[in-house]
Amino acid sequence: MNESENSDTLTNNNDIFKVYIIPLILFVATLVTTTIAGAFWVVSPAGGLELAQIAEGLPYSISILTILGFHEFGHYFASKYHDVKATLPYFIPFPTIAGMLNFGTMGAVIKTKSPIYSRKALFDIGIAGPIAGFVISLIVLIYGFQNLPGKEFILNLHPDYDLPSYGQGGLSLAFGDNLLFVFLRDIFALSPDGFIPPMSEIYHYPYLCAGWFGLFVTALNLLPVGQLDGGHIIYAMFGEKVQEKVAWITMFFLLFAGGLGVVNQFYETPFDFGWTGWFLWAVLLYFVIKVKHPPVYINEPIGPVRMAVGYFGMLIFITSFIPMPFIIDAGVL
Repeated sequence: MNESENSDTLTNNNDIFKVYIIPLILFVATLVTTTIAGAFWVVSPAGGLELAQIAEGLPYSISILTILGFHEFGHYFASKYHDVKATLPYFIPFPTIAGMLNFGTMGAVIKTKSPIYSRKALFDIGIAGPIAGFVISLIVLIYGFQNLPGKEFILNLHPDYDLPSYGQGGLSLAFGDNLLFVFLRDIFALSPDGFIPPMSEIYHYPYLCAGWFGLFVTALNLLPVGQLDGGHIIYAMFGEKVQEKVAWITMFFLLFAGGLGVVNQFYETPFDFGWTGWFLWAVLLYFVIKVKHPPVYINEPIGPVRMAVGYFGMLIFITSFIPMPFIIDAGVL
């Protein structure tokens, strides 16, 4: 083998490592971290997890990775359809840290490696991920609500759950409702003894927790800012000027919601709205994602069918958005 052939072999091996091995390693790592996180949610051990208990987290990890995987592969296959080069999904693992709210992952991303030339391609790539992830989230939630265990499940985790003193002197963590979660709970929730877990206990139920997380991530991605999925969709539907105006309105809304979240932490207000995390998200959008969507080269209308699908995407956002994703109060554990 001459020097040129050896160089080509090294290049090919490096490409294989970047294209296939790194995404695979990240996927396996995220499978591990989400399984461990799910086991902590379900088992709630006083100390560390035993090895035999880790498998208890598989329903959660498989559900959440399926939701994220369908979302990212929706983008990936839409990119392939329009001859836009894109990486395989990069899953982002996050280890379980004691005392910290943790889903075992920070989500997943793909990276486009060639320009998106037309609004039609931009729309298809932007909308495919949220719709795919949304559909799987619905399936997971409906299955979770239809297969709720009885009240004994929560009593095994918290034997004092029925006592008036339950959780007094501690902090409560409750997941916030959205319109879709409330609707699915009212229509599909079914358990042997009729017990429906409150939002402060949802994290113990792997399918409900994963489905809730899927809707939350979908709504975050559908915010119409910069190169988020929502930014792609609004730009493709209405053009550059409308997208920029809508994006700035969204940014001010996030800042307002973040400010209201701060106020709610220190004062009792009549507003069941706001979360301090929206401040952080607004800063991240402004400095990393950017507010204004970059222009595309072919500025043709996307047509009535895509417009209708785009309005459906807006409906997904409205019904999935959670104004107060995480509610922490003193007095309940």
